[in-house]
Amino acid sequence: MSDRNKPARPRVGVVGLGAMGLGMARSLRAAGYDVGVHDLRPETAADFAREGGTAFGTCGELAAAVDVLVGVVVNAAQVEAVLFGAEGAAGRLRPGSVFVMCSTVDPGWSAALEVRLAERGVLYLDAPISGGAARAAAGELTMMTSGSTEAYALADPVLEAMSSTVYRLGEHAGLGSKVKIVNQLLAGVHIAAAAEAMALGIKAGVPAEALYEVITHSAGNSWMFENRMAHVLDGDYTPLSAVDIFVKDLGLVLDSARPERFPLPLAATAHQMFLQASASGLGAEDDSAVIKIFPGVDLPKPVEA
Repeated sequence: MSDRNKPARPRVGVVGLGAMGLGMARSLRAAGYDVGVHDLRPETAADFAREGGTAFGTCGELAAAVDVLVGVVVNAAQVEAVLFGAEGAAGRLRPGSVFVMCSTVDPGWSAALEVRLAERGVLYLDAPISGGAARAAAGELTMMTSGSTEAYALADPVLEAMSSTVYRLGEHAGLGSKVKIVNQLLAGVHIAAAAEAMALGIKAGVPAEALYEVITHSAGNSWMFENRMAHVLDGDYTPLSAVDIFVKDLGLVLDSARPERFPLPLAATAHQMFLQASASGLGAEDDSAVIKIFPGVDLPKPVEA
C-alpha cells in the first residue's frame, strides 16, 4: 500500500494524567502520535505539553480535536464528569469517534454507557487496564477490552501503542470490565495475603530482607508479593496504587457478586483489611501500606539519603 492510500493516523487525546494516564500519554508520544491531554491539574497538562504534546483547558475542547479519546480516571463518577459534566466531552465528540474507557467500573454501568454514547453517534470501547505505572510508560499494558468492530477499527493502533497485549473479549461493552473485576479480586487478595505473610514473618523475628529473598524464590511467591513487599522493605509508601483504590475496587468486586448470590469470603476479608487501613488514615498511601494494620510489627524504615 502506498503512503497516499494508507489511512490517516487517528488523532488521540488522553484525559487523566495520573500515574497510569501520564505513562500512557507518553507511550503514545513515543509511538509517534501527536497527543492532546487534559487534567484537572493544569500544571500537569502543561508539563506534558512541554514534552511535545498539546494541553487543552477542558474535556470538551480536547474531545473536539481528536478521533480517539482515552479516559484514564479513577472511577465511574469521574468518567461521568469527563463525558457529561460542565464542558464535558460527550457533546463535542464527533459522530464516528471513539471513547476508550480505561477505569475499573461496574460492568453494568459500562454496558449502559455504550448505549448512551451510541445515541450520540459515538463509538465506545470498554477497556480496563493492568500493569502499573512503569508498564504504562513503556507501552506494555495489558488491556481487557470489549466493543464493536467499528470501534476497534479506529482505535486498534492506539491500543497497540499503549499495550503489549490487547484482549478482545466480546462485541459489546461490559465483558472487559467483568474480567477486570476478577483481576482486581486476585490483585487485592494477593496484596492483603502478602502483607499478612510479611507481617507475620517480621513479628516472628525473621529479618525482612531474608524473608523477602526466600519467599521470592519459593513456591509461595506471587507477583504482588515480589512487587509490593519491595515497597515495604524500602519503607516507601509513595502511592503508585493507593489503599483507597482497593477499597473501591474490592467494593466493586463484592457488589458484582451480590446479585448472583455468589460468596466471596477472601475478597470480603481483603476488603475489610483495606477499609481498616483507610480508616486509620492510610488511604492515600501505597496499597502495600495495608501491612500497617498489624499491631506490634517493626516495619523497615526509609533509607536516609
